[in-house]
Amino acid sequence: MLSRRHLFVLPAALAAASRVKITKVDLYGITIPVTKEEAEAGLNHRFTVAEISTDAGVTGYSFAGPAPAQLPEIQKVLLGRDLFAIESHLRNGLRKWGGVEHALWDAMGKIAGQPAYKLLGGAGTRVRAYLTCVWKGPLDQNHVAYREQAEMALRIQKAGFKGMKIRAWRPNPLDDAAACGEIRAAVGPDFEIMFDRTAHLPQSVGQKVWDYDTGLRVARALEKHRALWLEEPFARDDYASPAKLAAAVDILITGGEGYVGLDAFRECLLARTYDILQPEGRGCGGIFTCRQVATLAEAAHVPCILHGTMSLMLAGWLQASFAIGAEWQEVALITPPLLPEQQWAPGLKVLKTSTMYQIEDGYLLASPLPGLGLDVDADALRAYRDRA
Repeated sequence: MLSRRHLFVLPAALAAASRVKITKVDLYGITIPVTKEEAEAGLNHRFTVAEISTDAGVTGYSFAGPAPAQLPEIQKVLLGRDLFAIESHLRNGLRKWGGVEHALWDAMGKIAGQPAYKLLGGAGTRVRAYLTCVWKGPLDQNHVAYREQAEMALRIQKAGFKGMKIRAWRPNPLDDAAACGEIRAAVGPDFEIMFDRTAHLPQSVGQKVWDYDTGLRVARALEKHRALWLEEPFARDDYASPAKLAAAVDILITGGEGYVGLDAFRECLLARTYDILQPEGRGCGGIFTCRQVATLAEAAHVPCILHGTMSLMLAGWLQASFAIGAEWQEVALITPPLLPEQQWAPGLKVLKTSTMYQIEDGYLLASPLPGLGLDVDADALRAYRDRA
């Protein structure tokens, strides 16, 4: 009888490589020099590096590591262990540190000479990108004029991207639907507009989780302007209300970024909670967990689209998206009026190549490089490493 561990099997040719041992685990911050003005504008220049060394002389890197203070606990899980034993590591606690799991896939891909997504059976080589924009100032975005949001949507559209997502956090929930109307008038019918309530977070600005009637009114108002989806309109442990809303409206109801492991996603599928599942590429447990979630979702005929991130961190998310053949990849958080290439420019200083990700007509393309697809300059990492 097949067990769960047989669901994803590395090619037989990698059997010898699977004996590679992890000899060192390191976590450290890097700070890439930028001007004061660039930092204030929102350029990404600080990262936490997860570095995995092996007895094969191969090193894996991720820029989505957890706080360095967690290093001793992570070392207990990984040091001396088989690099390729991903499921074992996840069961032993690695799921809490998805960014470290990304670094394991970087090392495995380099040993195999293949991108990580190919080791997981993925055949996709491009994915549409949408940009999630958050303006500086109050988190609820109530200070941002509808026209300003529409102008940013036009800027994104002219750059070739196919969609934009903004927060649905304004104190009057229907104000965000009005903003959608102005954005739609500016960009026309062929540009997707998404809205994210992230239900638990607006409480930080004094708002309550929506009741069902509020969610219904907002969803119906958004669908009048052909918004693509409304994300996490209700509490994350409420599996019934999103399902009821999804059945009542045409706009897609999505969610899942706050779940760790598989159990909550299974509950969503059983309850038909969401039209699209959105595992967080680091927070759910990492690349392998995203692949598992997508397999569960596929069995229920539910699409899987990863929650996103930005700059050097995005490499692991992309490998997961290519592995599952996702329709979209979120690029977040963008600080208007910056575009992604502008915001992630400092990160090029720790790469040997002049580009981080190739973008073509609004699609992110798969890198031919092995592992996570980044050609990391180890000397640059040492130069920019934060000193205690």
